[in-house]
Amino acid sequence: MKHKVSAVLAAGAVTAAAAIALGSPPSAVAIPTGPGAPPSGPCALRGISDDVAESADTPTGFARSSGHVRALTLFIDFPDAHATLSPRARFAEFFPAATEYFRLSSYGRLTYRPIPLFRWLRMSRPLAAYGIGRGASFDPGSDGGYHALSREVVRAVDPLVDFRDYDVINVIATPNAGPPATRTVLSVTFSGGDMGLPTADGVPFRNASFIWSRQIGTSAFRVLNHENAHSFGLPDLYFTDDRDSSPPVGHWDPMDEDWGPSNDFVGWHKWKLGWLSAEQVHCAPRHGTPGEHTLTPISTPGGTKIVVIPTSPRTALVAEARIRGLLDPAVCQPGVLIYRVATRVASGRGPLRIVDATPHSGGCYRDNKYVDPELTDATFGPGETFTDRTSGAAVTVLTENSDGTYRVRVTPARG
Repeated sequence: MKHKVSAVLAAGAVTAAAAIALGSPPSAVAIPTGPGAPPSGPCALRGISDDVAESADTPTGFARSSGHVRALTLFIDFPDAHATLSPRARFAEFFPAATEYFRLSSYGRLTYRPIPLFRWLRMSRPLAAYGIGRGASFDPGSDGGYHALSREVVRAVDPLVDFRDYDVINVIATPNAGPPATRTVLSVTFSGGDMGLPTADGVPFRNASFIWSRQIGTSAFRVLNHENAHSFGLPDLYFTDDRDSSPPVGHWDPMDEDWGPSNDFVGWHKWKLGWLSAEQVHCAPRHGTPGEHTLTPISTPGGTKIVVIPTSPRTALVAEARIRGLLDPAVCQPGVLIYRVATRVASGRGPLRIVDATPHSGGCYRDNKYVDPELTDATFGPGETFTDRTSGAAVTVLTENSDGTYRVRVTPARG
């Protein structure tokens, strides 16, 4: 009979984490934990339904993104890259910082519990034998790649853990395996449906993030938040086709830039993830009349967070307020951030793009080489208007209020 470690029994291991090795988010604050809600209504736009995307609804097979999320956390090394630190030390590079980040960003609506198996799992072959590189696949028909690597992981831990107890899986490699992240970023997530690797517990191996090397900066743990967000259904916002182009979102969301100083998720993502309650999202459907809204900054719990203005059945403008905050220390020009969402555009092809209020300005934040500066002053201020020429939708910033909120007037799109 197999004796397996349940999520409940293993949870206490989290408290063994040492001081964070690569930095942590700012000090915790008391935040309300009222229930969020999945997106609904005429502004909850549908789109791609079989992959990560900006579609308001997330397909079946992805991990839950609110409430209690349990993350099986495993550690691997290789015959040619033996771990040079303990599993607990590697764990402490990410936790409790990543957990606290999710707590703050979700306004307490995501309780993320990493459950580690504190042992190095030695793979059977040298790292190069698996063919792990940028873009390596999860191909059940291959003797290499992530399927072969994961098959060994499952074989090693199946007698010890019950995969039914977990929502996501983190496989963290010893940092001396493979190139440094400054040269090649290998971390990747395989999320969604059954990937063709069964476990002995009757559930497939899925929603798995592989974390390699080390990111750079004071909040380097955020690579794990970024990768786990794929398991929650979020797409990559940076261009993944190596085009020579400015980033579409920059440092306004970690699904684009997750290096350097901390940055928070945009409000559309918080809505998609179930971190906003229904009254925190205002909808300005097409054919509607202009209206005024008061936006509470993303970094502040409570209040209206986004106004969504559909511009077609699969596109929208979104307005939110951004100021410097615990998860947004790099914000150098507070104001109203406006961006386009396209729910039929694939991950890595620009499904969300910031509207730059000051194009070609060079930006206002140049203190960190891992922050692309151009969009750092993209926000709109009092007296400024953005009008979408195609749809006629418009956002005017009326006032910046003494309590830090912003009053905006929104003109819905034409029919």
